[in-house]
Amino acid sequence: MHGAQIPVVEYLSSELETWGEVYRQLGAMHESFACAEYRRILDAMESESGYAENNIPQARDVSEFLEAHTGFRLRPVAGLLSPRDFLNGLAFRVFFSTQYIRHHSKPHYTPEPDVCHELIGHAPMFANLAFADLSQEIGLASLGASDADIERLSRCYWHSVEFGLVREGGQLKAYGAGLLSSFGELEYACSPDQPASGNPQRPRFEPWDPEAAALQDYPITDYQPLYFVAESLQVARVRMRAYCRNLPRPFYARYNPTTEQIWVDRAVARDPA
Repeated sequence: MHGAQIPVVEYLSSELETWGEVYRQLGAMHESFACAEYRRILDAMESESGYAENNIPQARDVSEFLEAHTGFRLRPVAGLLSPRDFLNGLAFRVFFSTQYIRHHSKPHYTPEPDVCHELIGHAPMFANLAFADLSQEIGLASLGASDADIERLSRCYWHSVEFGLVREGGQLKAYGAGLLSSFGELEYACSPDQPASGNPQRPRFEPWDPEAAALQDYPITDYQPLYFVAESLQVARVRMRAYCRNLPRPFYARYNPTTEQIWVDRAVARDPA
């Protein structure tokens, strides 16, 4: 129910063990391959939000942390939403998140988003203002968008929020949740030495360009053949906003951070034709 408090989940000992294995192994990889902002925020969440190898943080605590930093909130869902519904939530600084965890027999893989993907991969970055704004830009553009533009925005989301890279000190670092929550693909995308085992080909890398990302298809169950690399999170946000402002829409939606409200201006609407 909208506005209801996020329920507390009592996780089983087997689920805590699964989380612990994932958290420990990913933590070691994050030291080498995660962007600096992610590492900084995760340190804070370990101090303030219950992140630990032996504890699955409660979505309620994580949501309160995010809201205090950028106004983003978590909202629990039982499973996958339609792309339109999911992106619409981002417009209101809401991230729909699952609360279940992958099966203990396969701790390194899950076909659907679980708390490891949501809380380890996604949640920390929503405490970074540039990343939060980038995500909301995609959501705002989805309001009233055509089905074709929803597909384009979904591709932009995939190539940034899920699998985006940023260059830091000449090295590739991950800020996308699909990378930050994946053992093999994090190394595959970011390691300067060699591709991950079983993937003899190196991927391609292109500068972050929402125009190009909006047209770029992607595999769901395999490693990405192409990654978009931003110069910084701020640059990623600015370019995403510029792309969204030029989409043809019946109205132009903007977010007022002071009042936490969305306003619509029909005077600057683009001509869909």
